[in-house]
Amino acid sequence: MGARREHRVVDIAAQAGLSRATVDRVLHGREGVRPETVAQVSRAIDELERQREQVHLSGRTLIVDLVMQTPERFAIASRDALEAELRSLRPAVLRARSHLSEHSDAAAAAALLDTVGHRGAHGVILKAPDHPLVVEAVRRLADRGIPTVTFTTDVPDSQRAAYVGMDNVAAGATAAYLITQWAGPSGAVLVTVSHSSFRGEEERDIGFRRTLSELAPRRTVHEVKDTDGLDPTILVAVREALALHPSINAVYSAGGGNVAILKAFEEVAMTPKVFVAHDLDGDNQSLLRTRKISAVLHHDLRADMRRACRLLLQARGVLPGKPVSIPSQVQVVTPYNEPASIYGGFEL
Repeated sequence: MGARREHRVVDIAAQAGLSRATVDRVLHGREGVRPETVAQVSRAIDELERQREQVHLSGRTLIVDLVMQTPERFAIASRDALEAELRSLRPAVLRARSHLSEHSDAAAAAALLDTVGHRGAHGVILKAPDHPLVVEAVRRLADRGIPTVTFTTDVPDSQRAAYVGMDNVAAGATAAYLITQWAGPSGAVLVTVSHSSFRGEEERDIGFRRTLSELAPRRTVHEVKDTDGLDPTILVAVREALALHPSINAVYSAGGGNVAILKAFEEVAMTPKVFVAHDLDGDNQSLLRTRKISAVLHHDLRADMRRACRLLLQARGVLPGKPVSIPSQVQVVTPYNEPASIYGGFEL
């Protein structure tokens, strides 16, 4: 691994969750090491490179695991936001390990949380389905003394320490208000949800429908769900929805995949009167600037990650106070008020 060996074996081992002996075997290219282990060490070194300032600080190092099941565009923005905030938590010395997957899978999430528990960690930031398997895995982490903070979508019946993210019911209600104001009281609305097992998106859907029924009772709602927010699957699903419901003239995208949604509209020479999306990631930033979507319901990822880390530190007794869930402030971003500090899809 050449120049990448400048990191100490002890640091690489802690970052990878492996023994020093295993890391030493990988670094010296010895035989009998599984390719998965080599890849694990390589990812750990990449993380140490990105968190170089944290690696060389003195004092006890706390390891936080970021576990997310979400489309890559949001996962990378969240990971970058977390790593950018680590330095703001000094004198505490935190480092982060990331485990990112694009597919909603409660069993896989639970297995990964158990792996984190066996390897050892000082806290977990989690975006996963609200499912009994995940609930039990969070409990097992708690039994090991590892606190969990849920991020953007909650698992409220688990032993998580707190939830960090927007008030999703209020966000859905805001989307209904914007669509009613901009597209009028009649016609059909397409609502897209990446997966029905994510409580946050379910709550957005509830808030949207409840408010829409009050503000525009003549509007109908057609839902596309369980696409994981991935472009190939959502493209097929939206094509089918538009073929069945040509009266659709507005979109509330609660779960992402907006490039594919717009492509499906373009294929049938349709343009939604209003398109409300979530999160100012790279795709949405471009779509907003080119006026292809109307507004983005955005929350400051760096502020959320900073709060999540502080909650974990409170749960471990490093900071005073008891962890408390406080909803993030939701910003309605249009092409005319994009936050000046946005770069690369997250707040700087």
